[in-house]
Amino acid sequence: MSLLAKAQSHWMSLLAKAQSHWAFRADVAGRTDVLVVLSSSHEEYLRDVLIMKRFGYAFVLLLICFRPTESDEHDHKYQDNEEVVLWMNTVGPYHNRQETYTYLSLPFCVGPKASISHYHETLGEALLGVELEFSGLDILFKAPVAKTAYCEITLSSAKLQAFIYAVKNHYWYQMYIDGLPIWGIVGEHDESDNSYYLWTHKKFEIGYNGNRIVDVNLTSEVKTKLVLNQKIALTYEVIWKPSTVRFEERFDKYLDPSFFQHRIHWFSIFNSFMMVIFLVGLVSMILMRTLRKDYARYSKDEEMDDMVGNEWQIVQVERDLGDEYGWKQVHGDVFRPPTHTLLFSALVGTGHQIAVVVLCVILFAIMGELYTERGSLLSTAIFVYAATSPINGYFGGSLYGRMG
Repeated sequence: MSLLAKAQSHWMSLLAKAQSHWAFRADVAGRTDVLVVLSSSHEEYLRDVLIMKRFGYAFVLLLICFRPTESDEHDHKYQDNEEVVLWMNTVGPYHNRQETYTYLSLPFCVGPKASISHYHETLGEALLGVELEFSGLDILFKAPVAKTAYCEITLSSAKLQAFIYAVKNHYWYQMYIDGLPIWGIVGEHDESDNSYYLWTHKKFEIGYNGNRIVDVNLTSEVKTKLVLNQKIALTYEVIWKPSTVRFEERFDKYLDPSFFQHRIHWFSIFNSFMMVIFLVGLVSMILMRTLRKDYARYSKDEEMDDMVGNEWQIVQVERDLGDEYGWKQVHGDVFRPPTHTLLFSALVGTGHQIAVVVLCVILFAIMGELYTERGSLLSTAIFVYAATSPINGYFGGSLYGRMG
C-alpha cells in the first residue's frame, strides 16, 4: 500500500473514532439539537485529533511536492514548444521619450490568438503606468516560424492620417519578450516624392541558452506605401538561435559601456570642478573677513572693560544702549526651541529616513540587478521606505523628547 493510501485509511479511521465520541439527541420540544458527550475521557480523543492534524499537514505537503511544475516568463524558464508571450507596451515620438501612448492607440491590429490580460505584478509597475497589451502572435520556445501574416489593415481616411502623423513625427514602439525590451520604428518618410511608408514585417531573432531566453533582436522589413483604402497585411517571422550569453549577463548589451568609453566630456568636468573651487574660495574669503572684523571688535570691547573711572561708565552706557552686532546677534537663537516643535521633529525624522532609503536602494542596486525587472527599483524604494519607518520615529521622537 502506498504512503498516500495509508494516510487516507488512517484519516478515515480517526474520523470514525471521533464520531463515536459524540452523539446527538433531539430536544423534547423539538426546537434544538443538543450535543452530548458520550465518552467520559477526552484524553484519547484529543491525542487522535492531534495525530489526524499531523497526517493532514503531511497530506497537503505531499500534494504540494508532487504538483506538476510550470515554467513561464515569471521564472524565465521554458520547456520546448512552450508559449512565449510578446507584449506590446507603448508607442511615441523618438525625439520625445516622455510622450508615450498605448500601442493600440495607432490603428495597428493584433494576431488571431486569444487575448490574455496583463496583471500588474508589482506596485512599481502599476505606478509607472506600464500597460502591456497582448500581441496575439503565436510564439513557441525553440519553434521557428516562417513568414506568416497575422492580421490585415484597411486604410480608411482616419487610419491613414494617424499613420502619416506617426511616421512624420518618427514614432517608434516598444515590446517585451521574457522581460527583454525591443524597439521598432513605425515607418519611413521619403522626402523625394513626399511619400509615407509603413514597415509591415517583424523579424524576431531570439537567442536561447539552455531553457532560458538571453537575447532578442527585431528587424523591421517590407516597406509598404500608405495609400487610401489600401489593404496592408502585417507579417512576422521568428528565428531561434543558440547563444553563449549567460542569463545573468543578458542585460549587459543594453548598458553598452563601450559606447561611453571615449565620449567623456573632460573639459566640462574640469570647468565644473574649477567653478566649484572658485565659489568655495570666494565664500570662505567673505566669511573670514567678517569673522576677523567681529573678532577685532570683540577684543576692543574687552580692552574697554579694563578702563576705570568716569570714562569706563560712559563707554558702558554706550554699549548697553547699542545693539549687538556680528555673530552675537544669533547667540540667543542657538538653543532656542522652534515654535512648531512637533513639525520640526517630524521633518528631521523624515530626513533621516529618506537618507537611509536612498543609501539602501543604492546598495541594493549595486548588489542586485533592479534594472532588469519592470518597476523593481520603485517597488524596492517603497518597500524600504515602509520598512525604515522606525528610523523616522526614533530620531524624530528623540529630538522631540529633548526639546520638551
